[in-house]
Amino acid sequence: MTAPLFEEVDPGNGCDCPGCVHGRRTSARPPSGRFGGRPATRGVVTVAAAATAALGAIPQAAALGIGAPTPPVPGTAGASDVTPQTPQGARSPLHGPAGKPARPAASPTPATTRNEIIKRAKVWVTAKVPYSMSAYWSDGYRQDCSGYVSMAWGLTSNEWTGSLAEFGVKITKDELQPGDILLFHNPDNPEAGSHVVIFGGWTNGKHTEYTVYEQTPPHARSQPTPYPYWSNGSKYVPYRYKGLTTGSAGGQATGGKSATPFPGAAYFGPGANNKHVTELGRMLVARGAGSFYTSGPGPVWGEADRRATQAFQRAQGWTGADADGRPGPGTWNLLVTGRGRSIPGGTTTPGSPASHGVPGFPGRTYFRPGAENDYVTRLGQQLVKKGFGRFYATGPGPRWGDADRRAVEAFQRGLGWRGGAADGYPGPETWRRLFA
Repeated sequence: MTAPLFEEVDPGNGCDCPGCVHGRRTSARPPSGRFGGRPATRGVVTVAAAATAALGAIPQAAALGIGAPTPPVPGTAGASDVTPQTPQGARSPLHGPAGKPARPAASPTPATTRNEIIKRAKVWVTAKVPYSMSAYWSDGYRQDCSGYVSMAWGLTSNEWTGSLAEFGVKITKDELQPGDILLFHNPDNPEAGSHVVIFGGWTNGKHTEYTVYEQTPPHARSQPTPYPYWSNGSKYVPYRYKGLTTGSAGGQATGGKSATPFPGAAYFGPGANNKHVTELGRMLVARGAGSFYTSGPGPVWGEADRRATQAFQRAQGWTGADADGRPGPGTWNLLVTGRGRSIPGGTTTPGSPASHGVPGFPGRTYFRPGAENDYVTRLGQQLVKKGFGRFYATGPGPRWGDADRRAVEAFQRGLGWRGGAADGYPGPETWRRLFA
């Protein structure tokens, strides 16, 4: 498959989106340094230039209407509202340069989930929204690569490759999950290859190919793409949206439940008695904290819960107030997604059975959309041994995907289970029978 080419694709004259309507009203002068206007505008410029040559009386600058000073270069003082020379437009409010934001910009990073990001990205792909540096879709976002990401992330403005990094944090390749982006911005020459795409999930166990969601000529699309991209591979940087909240990593598997959001610090500590304490304890046991519990875990907060939580926090390299034994959003997120480091030398629940050298069932949190751990690999390998390898094109690997879910579902149905008992997600009984 050939690499996509980036070029200007102007919308038709009949387009009535806010951006095009505004463009037709204010297109008397093309952008400085190039004739980038619409066909009608270029016709006016050509006639004016011909008249100048024939009469020889009107200075060329006056005929073309470009007597204004050259706009500042992007990245310098006063350049924030100037269209950069790049295959995308400049920073602008929603609904075009002259429009008003669709909603109050109370926060530059509105909260959203991975599921919502992928869902919005798919809308443009389904509609085959045409690529354009100047047109705006009905939702108010510019129809280029950076406008597409602005839309998917739910930003309150249209950004460009030179500003999108402000709304995210750098991550590594191993940390990539659906809804994150791969950004290449060339500050020395923004027009030379600058591009941004949305990561939709790995398509193989070796992590050499992934599903991409991107806006590129002729229209928005989604397809398997080599990591990190077809060209300029060493220059793409992974970023995660700052406003991301706990939720399903959409696009990886179907039928999964969203990870349980952090209930709040008030649910943990002396005197607490609730289901969240039990859930915390079970997740900690799955990460090697079994030796801290002589019984349970249970709903009543105790010293065992505090010590187990502290051990997990210290395993992440945290110290001081960050390892006080009381779970916060960071601790909880690592536990529910199966990420982070497990407790070194830890054990599961005392007396938990082993199956062919594999520890007892680690917990349901290890088998959710977006989870990536050794238990997923072991599960897949055992499913292959049991005759369910047809669901895997590659792998099995450590990242939970739809192939794992379908293989588990087939195994469960082979046991005669139906309905919710055959949902494709392993529980203690599925695990026991699989490794028996």
